[in-house]
Amino acid sequence: MGDRKQVRDEEFQSFVIGRWPRLMRTAFLLTGEQHAAEDLVQSTLEQAYVAWRRVGSADDPEAYVRRVMINAHARKHRRKLREFLARGDDSGLVREIADTGDRIAQADDRSALLTALAQLPPRQREAVVLRYWEDLTETQTAEAMGCSVGSVKSNAAKGIAKLRAIPGLADMVTQGGRK
Repeated sequence: MGDRKQVRDEEFQSFVIGRWPRLMRTAFLLTGEQHAAEDLVQSTLEQAYVAWRRVGSADDPEAYVRRVMINAHARKHRRKLREFLARGDDSGLVREIADTGDRIAQADDRSALLTALAQLPPRQREAVVLRYWEDLTETQTAEAMGCSVGSVKSNAAKGIAKLRAIPGLADMVTQGGRK
């Protein structure tokens, strides 16, 4: 029995090590604050560990954990707690190399992007982050958000429209971050 627990713990540890940067990035984009992102990922992973037998045997454990994280984030908003995207120090955030086609990741002014994301309602922010930053399909995004594909399309379209309406941000994206 101890061997099964040890194997399960090793599987979980391997999962956490492999997914930590991506989970942190998603949580940071959802919350906008390093410490809140760390708290969100930590509480999500606590829930995942408790249910690891079920999570680890899922078709896509990462999608399962992402859904848990989105639900935890949504619960926080239902309680009317407010989050603010701060222009604070994000040097502790794990950096990823930008894909050549990812214009948002190429933007020079990270604080402009965070400020723009902060202006979106929570569901629009979730849809934009998961759909365009995490590059999930509409179906994967709908599963993560616990809604229909139509809701994802609607929230993402409204969020992108609001982001495009911000002149400085739109200029950075269309010019590839070069002013």
